Amino acid sequence: MRPRFSSFVAHSSSSSSSSSSPTDRRLNALARHLIAENSDPSSAMAPVSASPTSASNGLDSVFAHIVQAPEDPILGVTVAYNKDPSPIKMNLGVGAYRTEEGKPVVLNAVRKAEQLLVNDVSRVKEYLPIVGLAEFNKLSAKLILGADSPAIQQNRVTTVQCLSGTGSLRVGGEFLAKHYHERTILIPQPTWGNHIKVFNLSGLNVKFYRYYDPETRGLNFQGLLEDFESAPSGSIVLLHACAHNPTGVDPTPDQWDQIKQLIRSKSLLPFFDSAYQGFASGSLDADAQPIRMFAADGGELLVAQSYAKNMGLYGERVGALTIVCKAADVASRVESQLKLVIRPMYSNPPIHGASIVATILRDRNLYDEWTVELKAMADRIISMRQQLFDAIQSRGTPGDWSHIIKQIGMFTFTGLNSQQVAFMTKEYHIYMTSDGRISMAGLSSRTVPHLADAIHAAVTGGV
Repeated sequence: MRPRFSSFVAHSSSSSSSSSSPTDRRLNALARHLIAENSDPSSAMAPVSASPTSASNGLDSVFAHIVQAPEDPILGVTVAYNKDPSPIKMNLGVGAYRTEEGKPVVLNAVRKAEQLLVNDVSRVKEYLPIVGLAEFNKLSAKLILGADSPAIQQNRVTTVQCLSGTGSLRVGGEFLAKHYHERTILIPQPTWGNHIKVFNLSGLNVKFYRYYDPETRGLNFQGLLEDFESAPSGSIVLLHACAHNPTGVDPTPDQWDQIKQLIRSKSLLPFFDSAYQGFASGSLDADAQPIRMFAADGGELLVAQSYAKNMGLYGERVGALTIVCKAADVASRVESQLKLVIRPMYSNPPIHGASIVATILRDRNLYDEWTVELKAMADRIISMRQQLFDAIQSRGTPGDWSHIIKQIGMFTFTGLNSQQVAFMTKEYHIYMTSDGRISMAGLSSRTVPHLADAIHAAVTGGV
């Protein structure tokens, strides 16, 4: 700092004879005062380091003991992908829909709904209630349970707006940890990695039930039934409503019926995670059928609902938690306690994304346009499955790859092991989670051949 002030004084002094304005004189005096103060050893002003952190290397920080956390196993794939300069790289890790050109998409129905909201000058930015936007909650319950649901007609349902699917799971988990008599929750093996953390931090005891059979690359239905049978009575059971993540393997309707009967006979409490309604098969009703099957028998259940995938509202964080109870007065008390969970967590949810959803769900034209776009997204993913299967078959890649077209939804569990995945990343610049899960939405007709080549090389001796 001193040379800068000295230079300033020297310049000011040399020009003082030619400049005698009051402003110049005040600046000259201030500069001389600062130099004198900084050069005086007895000055009370301590010298300021330009970079105090670099001077101490952070060793005097109260957080110096903290170690670098690993990247999230799913989101970390994108971090690695972004660092790769290769022009042929592919990101098949994160579950977000892409067009045939590999671009993110905003649905036309969403853009139109947003325009309506922008043009409505009566809208304000006041806080929502703790439970969120009332119209959004009502319409979300109807979308997932069906407009003619007896539970809705009998007022046995409470729905609260939450922060997408993750936030809905967390609120539901904390509510159960506080008010439900059993703290054990069974989740499928494997499942979405965040389920474990969400429920552990909610205060629940996480255990697994068998779900995926690596040999058949399908459902281990017998193992699932045995684990439900041996579970403590009253245990919570997490169920993927459709398009199981990460495997893409779903029970058949008959298997769902057997699962329901066993869950009810054992007094287990079903907690559905519905992240892909309409996005899996293209039909909103078909993808909600397992949930409606459970709601129809008069029993109780929870549903965490997300609009990230089916409306493309990823960053808006729009979701809902619905709890179906046995009586209207119970539902009212449950809602009162849900408020006590939400209030100290995030106080109340954001308004914009929920308003988009409510606008689309209440407007028949927008709703119809949305369902057409939704089916188009689902159909493109189904097409990618068929194209990848055909490409692998045409290369004569060893093994049975029919699971690619049998599985459903955004993800395919390829059956590739971690060594094969690492080989494909290193040699072909293809990024996916180490368990071999790929996002079909990240594929296009142009990139399918590259992926098929990589899979063939990995399977036939690349590792």
